[in-house]
Amino acid sequence: MITVRNISTYHEKHPTVITIGTFDGVHIGHRKILDKIINHAKTTELKSSVLTFFPHPRMVLQKDADIKLLNTIDEKIMILERLGLDVLIIHPFTKEFSRLTATEFVRDILVNTLNTKRVIIGYDHRFGRNRTANITDLTAFGNALDFKVDEIPAQEIEDVSVSSTKIRKALEEGDIATANSYLGYEYMLSGTITKGKGIGRQLGFPTANLSISENYKLIPKNGAYTVKSTLMGKTVYGMMNIGFNPTVNGTSKSIEINFFDFKADLYNKNIQIDILARLRDEHKFESVDALKLQLAKDKEQSLQFIRK
Repeated sequence: MITVRNISTYHEKHPTVITIGTFDGVHIGHRKILDKIINHAKTTELKSSVLTFFPHPRMVLQKDADIKLLNTIDEKIMILERLGLDVLIIHPFTKEFSRLTATEFVRDILVNTLNTKRVIIGYDHRFGRNRTANITDLTAFGNALDFKVDEIPAQEIEDVSVSSTKIRKALEEGDIATANSYLGYEYMLSGTITKGKGIGRQLGFPTANLSISENYKLIPKNGAYTVKSTLMGKTVYGMMNIGFNPTVNGTSKSIEINFFDFKADLYNKNIQIDILARLRDEHKFESVDALKLQLAKDKEQSLQFIRK
């Protein structure tokens, strides 16, 4: 069971092996570092820990940054717990924090607050005010303050040609297959089911409307997708539309899921949707009947994908 703490209320007595970063998406590139700290903790008396930041530094330091994130905080916690991490420390990222010197960051946070005994970090990690300190500086701090630093070399990280930026671009282009392959899991949307206009039911494809409260969460390109969810302990498949429903003169963007072979009241329930495949772009059809015909084709295409 993972322990999640805000650093302002946290003081770790148990020695830790730690890595540092935003880890947006917790993708297969991140896994290179996370696997090392988790495996190291299993063979020592240290706790495996991640120090991450929220909001994303670009949201704070670049006033016009309109960055969308791959994970909500709750999604990130779930993924890291699944990997076997012991502790996730979430540090509120502020302009004041960004002005900490490298010495203040290492001494006050890594050593005095988090009781760090080993840091495992990528070769290109930078930290401190204006990101002026690097892994050579961190190693020098370790020698002075009694912790060890393990560098993950460039070749080991770059062998996995993955970045959060590449995954965001794939999702914005509707390339869910590439995004999922880079993530190492299906891209997820988490939210609450709310009442819609009931148009899907009138078309013979009743839908659950997903409302996502975190406005920083990246929503993939508009269109139709094959999805799955766990509802009442059961894996349920379906198809999802993201967009404006132009055929029925929709005016606001929505996320609607038609679940196959499932009937239950989901209103006000929190659910997670895993996106398996993209079906098509969103279109304005000539008539409601043409839309219904396309929805039937989408369902059949989804069922064929699921059967594979």
